[in-house]
Amino acid sequence: MTRADLIVTDIGELATLASGPVPRIGRAMREIGRISRAAVAVEEGRFVFVGTEAQCRREVRLRSGGSRWSAGGGTVVPGFVDPHTHLLFAGDRAAELDLKISGASYAAIARQGGGIFQTMRQTRSASTAELLQSAEARLRRMAASGTTSCEVKSGYALTPPGERRLLSLVPVLARRTGLRLVPTFLGAHAVPPEFADRPDEYVSLLIAKALPAIARNQLADFCDAFCEPGFFTVEQTERLLRAARDAGLGLKVHADEFVRSGGAALAGRLGCRSAEHLLESSEGDRRVLASAGVTAVLLPLSPFASFAHRASPGREMVDADVPVAVGTDLSPNCWVESMPLVLSHSVYSARLTPAEALTAATVNSAHAIGLAGEAGTIAVGRSADFVAFNVPSAEHIPYRFGLVPERVYRRGIRVPSAEEGVA
Repeated sequence: MTRADLIVTDIGELATLASGPVPRIGRAMREIGRISRAAVAVEEGRFVFVGTEAQCRREVRLRSGGSRWSAGGGTVVPGFVDPHTHLLFAGDRAAELDLKISGASYAAIARQGGGIFQTMRQTRSASTAELLQSAEARLRRMAASGTTSCEVKSGYALTPPGERRLLSLVPVLARRTGLRLVPTFLGAHAVPPEFADRPDEYVSLLIAKALPAIARNQLADFCDAFCEPGFFTVEQTERLLRAARDAGLGLKVHADEFVRSGGAALAGRLGCRSAEHLLESSEGDRRVLASAGVTAVLLPLSPFASFAHRASPGREMVDADVPVAVGTDLSPNCWVESMPLVLSHSVYSARLTPAEALTAATVNSAHAIGLAGEAGTIAVGRSADFVAFNVPSAEHIPYRFGLVPERVYRRGIRVPSAEEGVA
């Protein structure tokens, strides 16, 4: 007889995402492992039972002092994994909305000293306590919406010491919030004003002064770079990423967001874990990504926030057998904290099916940030990270815009809802 300290019953539909290859591609992205009239049981933060309620009654007993909760016929899915956030920043860019509405592009705003550079100035001047306070508040709101794991990029200090300071906050935030956080070094987010006419020198500085200390102190799992005209060329990006790989870091790249820059092709050539954004990628790029097994991390709310004329190419990527993950792109440019909202845009703008969107937000996004062995699925032995919605099926999560979870659990511990005091 299995003993548990938490049993959840009356689950109308349980989507386990537990059966199949990792990452999922093509039609396999529609297989979400549905179990009707289901139950789950948790002991010491891990699933010890996943199956039907009838089986649970026969096989599981609640420990003395344990708790039982009825999902009321609702739907339970794995905790969401957000594979792309710029969580660590100070200030905001609300004043730029008028510029965007008048037609100013992301790159044009940056050239005028706004955008990334405004956030850089605000982040550089913020105290460590201020950065921790604002980032923790964002993480707690994300958790209340169902995110239990996420990536955290640096990139708003744009100096080796400043980037190290940002990355050093990630384990502190993980301890404070209880969320699983994956740090990514994005010192090549933009060329800082001090190196405005010397981007090659800035890349050399990152390679010589930032990467060794970050690797030595295990401050990041991945290295990312913004490969776009006006930011970093393919050659500069490749030089940095090859050095990062030599230092033991996994590789990611911001690719083909505004123009077809060659970033996706570079990701395939280097065998990056992921290529991210990809609005302007071509059919040939998709073939390269599929052949190399590079995960396309799509951010369907980012073009929406930037008034872009293209939507994230979700349907095209899935049909080309590219592994697809989706994330928020949480940043001052795209202030999104809700993964259920991302699922809605994944369906309505990127044209994923609801099942594909759920796969992209769980098991595939876990793979994209190196967490496939721990997050993104509901299975015996896995961390008990799950989200319950008061809806009859998984399709209703993207169908209902801005859906709020009934309950969220991380390692079998209930995450406070927004109404319960998440600031």
